[in-house]
Amino acid sequence: SPDNLAYVIYTSGSTGKPKGVLIEHINVVRLLQHDANLFDFSSQDVWTLFHSFCFDFSVWEIFGALLLGGRLVIVPKETAKDSVAFSHLLIEEGVTVLNQTPSAFYALKDEFLSKASSTAIRYVIFGGEALNPRYLASWKSSYPDCKLINMYGITETTVHVTYKEITEMDIHHTVSTIGTAIPTLSCYLLDDHMNLVPQGVVGEFCVGGSGVARGYLNREALNEERFVLNPFSEDDKSRLYKSGDLGRLLPDGSIEYIGRKDNQVKVRGYRIELGEIENALSLLPGVSQCCVIAREDTAGSNALVAYAVTDDELNKEVLQSQLLKSLPDYMVPQLWVGLDEMPLTANGKLDKKALPAVDSAVLSSKEYVEPRTDLERQLVAIWQELLGVEKVGVYDNFFELGGHSLLATRLVAAIVKELKMDIKIRDVFHFVNIDDLSTYLEHRKIKEQQSSDKVYKKTIKL
Repeated sequence: SPDNLAYVIYTSGSTGKPKGVLIEHINVVRLLQHDANLFDFSSQDVWTLFHSFCFDFSVWEIFGALLLGGRLVIVPKETAKDSVAFSHLLIEEGVTVLNQTPSAFYALKDEFLSKASSTAIRYVIFGGEALNPRYLASWKSSYPDCKLINMYGITETTVHVTYKEITEMDIHHTVSTIGTAIPTLSCYLLDDHMNLVPQGVVGEFCVGGSGVARGYLNREALNEERFVLNPFSEDDKSRLYKSGDLGRLLPDGSIEYIGRKDNQVKVRGYRIELGEIENALSLLPGVSQCCVIAREDTAGSNALVAYAVTDDELNKEVLQSQLLKSLPDYMVPQLWVGLDEMPLTANGKLDKKALPAVDSAVLSSKEYVEPRTDLERQLVAIWQELLGVEKVGVYDNFFELGGHSLLATRLVAAIVKELKMDIKIRDVFHFVNIDDLSTYLEHRKIKEQQSSDKVYKKTIKL
């Protein structure tokens, strides 16, 4: 019957602990067959199976083609990782419906655009992670008849939840929306007490309707927490899935995706949504892709690290000054790493675990110069311990390497304790590299010695 189990698919979500999601036949069928069709798919369409069958985006790809009598092209694993080979396959097979995570498409589109002046692709459908419409400008201008669709989805509510066609206006707009609920689903933005939040206020994204899964396999406690009774339905068996995602309702009725509820970090007392920083950074000229993470430093405080793929060489000072026009200073990343491309998982999503470690070699804008004196070597050792970096040059900037006011206070204490030299917090902000700081401390030491000699001579004379 329709409520028999169709498959169990595992998702780690944000916890990292795999959870088996129980999906019924009706959950899948209603995804593609319902009264109000959003697409004009037909038996003439050619789809690709790009994603692993361990990722629920593949359910849409497989049954989108087969339930409608279309042709499904299985993409070899190595081809999926190679934008050149994948571009050739799309052209040769005459693919008309392309499903991609945004990160995978960003890597593909430039290669494809360089090969084909026209395309058979009628739809590019995005899912799996947040989309930045600005990155679609070149594709839309080259292939204006190709429809670009953003679909927010959750494994626990069977692949896709919302629908939004990306227009020219959306591409040049500063807000990325995920649209409205697809037929058979209802979306709610709720506070911690399960009340609807007002328009413009951030709330947790909760989903009801016939796409909601049966629950998690052998996880009763988690089922009670995440699959709850729907207070907005007259059916006493209707349930809501609490996604842990955050969004806000816009005046036109569409929803803006904000980020994960558990992706909120605290930086020096301020609560920050990393997605908000990424959105602001992605809007800057020359930034092709970006990611922002929080790294805990030795002071127990979070430091913001920005990874960016840029058209030209990454210029930290320019990007920081531009971000300050739209963000408060505590939300502007201190640490910056330039990348040639973003690392992706097997499913085509951004692989944050594969982002390179942060060290002074990528943080500093100065050429490395090793310490030359005993004092410089002592200061380097202190900086390395405080900043948690392996290599510090004498011209590296304390604040470029992740220093901040709390660490500056600890630096002063360490210099006073270990070097027996008097220094003020303002000196750290003025002498920001080892070369300047050591010169200042040596000068202070000479002056103190001269002053001590004068006092001694005066005492002897008396």
